[in-house]
Amino acid sequence: MRRHLLRLTTLFIAACAMSTGANAQNDNVKQGNWPSKPVRLIVGFPGGSSPDLTARALAEPLSKALGQAVIVENKVGAGGNIAADYVAKATDGHTLGLMINGNMTIAKMLNPALSYDPLKDLQPISLIGTSPLVLTASAAVATGSGQDFFVAARNAGNKWSYGTPGVGTVGHLGMELLKSKSNIAPVHIPYPGYPQVATGMISGDLQLALLPPALAMAQVKSGKLKAIGVTSSVRSPLLADVPSLAEVGIRGFNLEIWNAVAAPKAMPTAVANRLSTLISDIVRSPDMRQKLYQQGWQVAGTTGEGLANRIKADTALLGGIILVGRIKAE
Repeated sequence: MRRHLLRLTTLFIAACAMSTGANAQNDNVKQGNWPSKPVRLIVGFPGGSSPDLTARALAEPLSKALGQAVIVENKVGAGGNIAADYVAKATDGHTLGLMINGNMTIAKMLNPALSYDPLKDLQPISLIGTSPLVLTASAAVATGSGQDFFVAARNAGNKWSYGTPGVGTVGHLGMELLKSKSNIAPVHIPYPGYPQVATGMISGDLQLALLPPALAMAQVKSGKLKAIGVTSSVRSPLLADVPSLAEVGIRGFNLEIWNAVAAPKAMPTAVANRLSTLISDIVRSPDMRQKLYQQGWQVAGTTGEGLANRIKADTALLGGIILVGRIKAE
């Protein structure tokens, strides 16, 4: 009996110690003593990917600003949603996520079974960079002006096809939006990734696609593909020589990809606001601006409210395409 009481007492003391530690950590966050330990920056894509490069470029200056190490961790899978789910459920007060727009807008609409809701479970911190996609076509079919291309595409009907990195990606939803605005009807063919899509156009298996600027322009400069227009409402400084789609007759088209920093919804407002200020200042610094530009990003560096507004607008735009097309993630 005495031995049993001793064991219960030991367990009680341990539990109290754990509770005290957790409370002390929460108090540190609430009292402004944040960060009290290294900060983790979670990325849902592999090393060397665009989100990973952005996260690693951000980590060093953010670490200096915070006075604590910022450690980039890659949790790969499900188009970044595994990482986003991890961030949404983090309870240590020191976990952030570097995410792409799909993870923070339409993820739950595409997959209702998803275990996190980006609009309810993530707290916007700062929009980092934005970039248009490039409507790119096979050199075999893009033989005239941009207007000529759309005439040919309308005449081709469903005999043409377009490629994307998968159902529900921005490349897919953007093409469905373009079809509705331009009265073209190419058939969707999903591929494992953007490089394979570009290869498909070069080989003649595909006629068109929305590609990231760096990939598109490398093939355009080699003469293997032709850039028809960028998906932003005006020309992009990343591709000053490429017209916007509005310039070639497709009005009201404005679609960009972007990346951003988010936190769990439970992060205290004071901490989130401090992070937002620090990160936006870092992103807009000359050194970081140059690094992001080289990665293919136009610098944003917004407040948390600015990111929240962008999330709302893109969720409405892309969500409408999902609902009309009854699109579900595969």
